[in-house]
Amino acid sequence: MTESFLHYIWQFQYFGKENLSTSAGEALQIFQPGFRNANAGPDFSEAKIKIDSLEWRGSVEIHIKASGWNDHHHGDDQAYENVILHVVWENDKPIKRTDGTVMPTLELKNRVSLVLWNRYKKLFTSVESIPCSNHWPKVSALVKLSMLEKTVVQRLELKAQGVMDILAKNHNDWEETCYHVLFKNFGFKVNAEPMLQLACSLPFKILLKHPAQLEALLFGQAGFLEKAKADEYVIELKREYELLKNKYNLTNKMMNKAQWKFLRLRPGNFPTVRLAQAAALFRSHQNLFSKILETTDYKGLLTIEQSAYWQQHYQFGKKSKAKVPGIGKTSIDNILINTIAPLLTAYGKVHDDESYIERAVALLQGVPAENNKITREWAQLSYKVNSAFDSQGLIELYNNFCLKRRCLECAVGSTIIQS
Repeated sequence: MTESFLHYIWQFQYFGKENLSTSAGEALQIFQPGFRNANAGPDFSEAKIKIDSLEWRGSVEIHIKASGWNDHHHGDDQAYENVILHVVWENDKPIKRTDGTVMPTLELKNRVSLVLWNRYKKLFTSVESIPCSNHWPKVSALVKLSMLEKTVVQRLELKAQGVMDILAKNHNDWEETCYHVLFKNFGFKVNAEPMLQLACSLPFKILLKHPAQLEALLFGQAGFLEKAKADEYVIELKREYELLKNKYNLTNKMMNKAQWKFLRLRPGNFPTVRLAQAAALFRSHQNLFSKILETTDYKGLLTIEQSAYWQQHYQFGKKSKAKVPGIGKTSIDNILINTIAPLLTAYGKVHDDESYIERAVALLQGVPAENNKITREWAQLSYKVNSAFDSQGLIELYNNFCLKRRCLECAVGSTIIQS
């Protein structure tokens, strides 16, 4: 038995109520099981019950065995003083309150259908990464959609919280925050942390003052210029960076080239190319966040080409045989999903304006679905993934429900268990 299963049974009242009574033989009626508490304290709050002739309002605590009350030292915690009912699978020991009175206890062991338990157990112990994979095709599309809507919003809010954490560090400066979030995303996982470190070491207000020297500032601060093969372009960047480095005291925060990863990356994803593209983006749109709020043509906003040198080079001093492309369609989609949508959601939450969150959701619905290991697993279940709205929801469902076996909190899992 698991406490999560007991929480589920109590929340939805999936147990026999014939001649319902406490372990002391008192007649019991349940008017309201209460609301699940995700924070510290009793498991359910604001419950309403009747024991014999007295009505009670308060909290409900749940354990597999009644003795769990003492094991968790609830008797010493004032937060549990308002518990009106102790719900347990097995009442192995009478529990007393601090005033010596016996805690009203409901034992569920002989009131829950074993069929229900066995269905849950099969899901919980499944060896498949998606535990309901055998049942998934049989669940109605409406149930799947309702769960997908929940998980995509949950994923958006999680990413938005990351944006708001950065915003707090930047003293509520949205342009600086957009710069940090975008740079991290431009690292595309492999170089995400170095890109974020670079943005943190080089304040956005400095970039704004020197739009013509963006590449000098970025490549110099990233540590790429120190040992770069000297050509006319590199010599000019070094000269510009030396002046600006001394002017703004950047030396102590300068990064080392060894922090950047090139191994096993396609040339188009080399950090040198990504930095050149980022420089072009901020040169074209100096107040990028303001543009994000104003426009709905986000793809047009991100469609740029890097400078002439980086249209012919993937690395310093090594000329490419073919033209180096600008930001590709897949990369733009990635930025829309992982930068623009979270920024809009965070802005909407901070300003209590749902319209920006709705824009973020609409944005995801208009972006093609991601193609990765997780989305391919769902595709094997014959589930059509049409847009980033679907893929983001399915990624969240997979990571935070399927892998963690939170089937009881999933509309799909709950439907299978009840069926």
